[in-house]
Amino acid sequence: MKRYLLAVLFASVTQAVMGMNWTSGGDTAKDSIIVEYGHSGKIVILVDNKEDFEKLKVLNVNQIINELDLELDEESGELTVVEVSSKDGSINEIVKVEEAGTETSVSVGGIKVIVDESGPSTKVRVEKQKKAEPSFRTFFNMDLGINNYLEGGGFPTSNEPYAVKGWGSWNVGLNWMASQRLSKGFYWDFGLGVQWYNFKFENTDYQAVRGDDNIDFIQRTDVNGFKSKISASYLTAMTLLKLDFGRMNDNGERGLKLAAGPYVGYRLGGRSKYVYREVGGSGRQKDKLNTGIYLNNIRYGLRGEIGVGRVTFFSTYDLNELFQEGKGPSTESLHPITFGLVF
Repeated sequence: MKRYLLAVLFASVTQAVMGMNWTSGGDTAKDSIIVEYGHSGKIVILVDNKEDFEKLKVLNVNQIINELDLELDEESGELTVVEVSSKDGSINEIVKVEEAGTETSVSVGGIKVIVDESGPSTKVRVEKQKKAEPSFRTFFNMDLGINNYLEGGGFPTSNEPYAVKGWGSWNVGLNWMASQRLSKGFYWDFGLGVQWYNFKFENTDYQAVRGDDNIDFIQRTDVNGFKSKISASYLTAMTLLKLDFGRMNDNGERGLKLAAGPYVGYRLGGRSKYVYREVGGSGRQKDKLNTGIYLNNIRYGLRGEIGVGRVTFFSTYDLNELFQEGKGPSTESLHPITFGLVF
């Protein structure tokens, strides 16, 4: 059975390789000789010119088939039937056979044909081979989430001037990441990125301004406010330990993923923005003030991720306060928290 498969594969690969040359734009036409045997056996030989036909007179087809029956590697149990050598000396294997008792597998490209002769009848199944997973890789991803902060273990109530409105308080992060596989389904991810914090306030009558000793929220009764927020940007380094149960159980991307780890960032900028229209009518106007002097220059905390398939959710929690000690709008410390998606 094995020899029959090898003979068919030999003919198929020969025909495929020569067929590639036929369609690659060559000017010389190719003729073919077809040798048929048994009920469906066939060997196709392609030649470029008449001189090659003369060489066929001394060609022993039986010898070709016999020489395909090479000895298996006793250690790996594999047999390479066809190889393609590149100019740089590298070798690409085209056809490979592996024998295990009554089961013989033939691999051609990314397709694997398994012939099982253990029963009264021969069974054949076809599998698509999976690409080997690299032990180390780099990639880019993006975070998109919403920000808030915890005050004494809860979110500030709406009557506070610094209470945050979820929609519009965007957190955007651009990250360059690297992943090192530690074992099957277990990874160490680390990276560097830039995060933009936005805290959009619910009460648009209040504007965040820079006071003498701290940040102040003043009520603007002289204008009609439309938007009031504070923003900050941080250069952030992070590291995560990740468990991929899909990879662990050979299910690819379809399994559950869990990751957690610390991060630390350095502030690049910070300001407040107030958008309003004057009473009595006017176009929209914007006030942008430097309130970053009261924001903490260093942020650090914990990040967690949970994913299923290609969808991954993340959350971050800053262990430090958003504002420097004693410089914030509340007697309680405000710790930023974020929820979002990883793209």
